[in-house]
Amino acid sequence: MASRGRRGGAPAREDEQRREEQAEQQAPAPQGHVLPPPPPVDYGVFMQGLVQAMQTQAHTQAALQAQLEAQLLVGAYEGCVAGES
Repeated sequence: MASRGRRGGAPAREDEQRREEQAEQQAPAPQGHVLPPPPPVDYGVFMQGLVQAMQTQAHTQAALQAQLEAQLLVGAYEGCVAGES
């Protein structure tokens, strides 16, 4: 009996699958420029900035609301004055 290849037949296929799995597991080396890790974050400073931004947004929103109400009042007043004449 002359057999070709490895004894048992199936193990050759299993070896090939193992090699493919190992190749997938080994991540390729990064190509090109690698960025350094980001600097550590000071969350206290981050939170202060966030609170300041929210306060600024609230102030801006209040100012825009007041401006809109003033424009509506002026428009209503002009409409009343124009209607009287």
